[in-house]
Amino acid sequence: MKEKIVRLEGMKAEALLGGGQKRIDSQHKKGKLTARERIALLIDEGSFEEIGQLVTHRSTNLGLENQVFYGDGVVTGYGTVNGRLVYVFAQDFTVFGGSLAEAHATKICRIMDLAMQNGAPVIGLNDSGGARIQEGVVSLGGYADIFYRNTMASGVIPQISAIMGPCAGGAVYSPAITDFIFMVENNSYMFVTGPNVVKTVTHEEVSSEDLGGASAHSVKSGVTHFSSANGVACIQEIKQLLSYVPQNCEEEAPRLPYTSGNEKRPQLNNIIPENPNQPYDIREVIDEVIDGGSFFEVHKNFAENIVVGFARLAGRSIGIVANQPAYLAGVLDIKSSQKAARFVRFCDCFNIPLLVFEDVPGFLPGTDQEWNGIITNGAKLLYAFCEATVPRITVITRKAYGGAYDVMNSKHIGADMNFAWPSAEIAVMGAKGAAEIIFKKDIEEAADPAAMLLEKEREYAELFANPYSAAERGYVDEVIHPEVTREKLIKAFKMLENKVAKLPRKKHGNIPL
Repeated sequence: MKEKIVRLEGMKAEALLGGGQKRIDSQHKKGKLTARERIALLIDEGSFEEIGQLVTHRSTNLGLENQVFYGDGVVTGYGTVNGRLVYVFAQDFTVFGGSLAEAHATKICRIMDLAMQNGAPVIGLNDSGGARIQEGVVSLGGYADIFYRNTMASGVIPQISAIMGPCAGGAVYSPAITDFIFMVENNSYMFVTGPNVVKTVTHEEVSSEDLGGASAHSVKSGVTHFSSANGVACIQEIKQLLSYVPQNCEEEAPRLPYTSGNEKRPQLNNIIPENPNQPYDIREVIDEVIDGGSFFEVHKNFAENIVVGFARLAGRSIGIVANQPAYLAGVLDIKSSQKAARFVRFCDCFNIPLLVFEDVPGFLPGTDQEWNGIITNGAKLLYAFCEATVPRITVITRKAYGGAYDVMNSKHIGADMNFAWPSAEIAVMGAKGAAEIIFKKDIEEAADPAAMLLEKEREYAELFANPYSAAERGYVDEVIHPEVTREKLIKAFKMLENKVAKLPRKKHGNIPL
């Protein structure tokens, strides 16, 4: 038995070295951690249990029979993060460049199956050169097996992808189906076709970083939700994200202990400028209302005219969607609608209540928006809110104009509670624009058109540019002093915590994609 144990220990030691010390050193020189180092940072110390450590490929094509490594380029297993069960796979770039093939894919699928069966999040740490060419179509089949499981797991368990190196070709579609994508600045990239193919087909000269780096995807495309400074920061942010989400769709997110006190926030009384066209940062409102320092923003650098993220209110995890008057006046456009719709649907999947701060002058006009589908994309956000059955509360801080008023979680589309500040303006459009249309003839015929316009603008504002007409009709449940917003929200979410709402029986809806 002693000899057999020695043999086993030798095999395990070989597996721990992956592609060998030389390749590990090369990984470190690039400023990248190894697969096992990443898992050690992510998983609670001593809790990781590896599955499939001694798996090897079975291919004999193109000399592969002479290159056999334990684990076949991916480390898989389970453990805990802050005491909660998670499943994880980490591609090992030191073995065949982390390339995916039959055995590699089978290990990942095994982990995903276990995660689904046991109702726990699955985290993928991606660092791969793509499909292993020597195994041909078997590699492509492996990717498809993973895509199918990603789709089946969607909305059942949280799925998180970290891109910590290259991720190209078919490999990008698995992360794209998952709930959240993290990328590491200057060390990771994602694209369907690389710079060389782009140059051949379109004659464009572009680097990997400019084409599909963390900056490109966090600012321009919105493919990635988080851009991290380095691999260590990326893993810490994943752990932070996990603290806001439940294990699966049947559970609730963990709550932190909370002792109530004075919930008034007098600073909120002074945030809205006297001039209705002057911007302010909606994050100041968010920070005053939520538990101190608990805001974890998602998609921070993409579509900055809307702010989304997780926070805690009286210790409970909530999702926040807020128009941002400090950027493009907070208008809704194609990108902001997509960003918010995806976030709303995630929160609804996983029983996370939604809080909406509304200050929206409408949808962004222009040929670029219309020709690129603002109608369909705006409808995505509308659909997401209409479909959501979690507790939903809206606070109208200032403007709520036109169709955007309806879309931003109005009572008409199922919001449970709507509050408005005295500064709220709930109307079809702004007073100036409305006066120019309604009183066009009077203004043109007036001795002093400018003075007449100003007078009619005031007249319209008195009638509609306030929250009281909506409150009279019950569209707003209460007009409140800004300073009591936090107190009102804590009580309202407490009241709604046992809400039950069911959608009509159907296979699934047809969201306007």
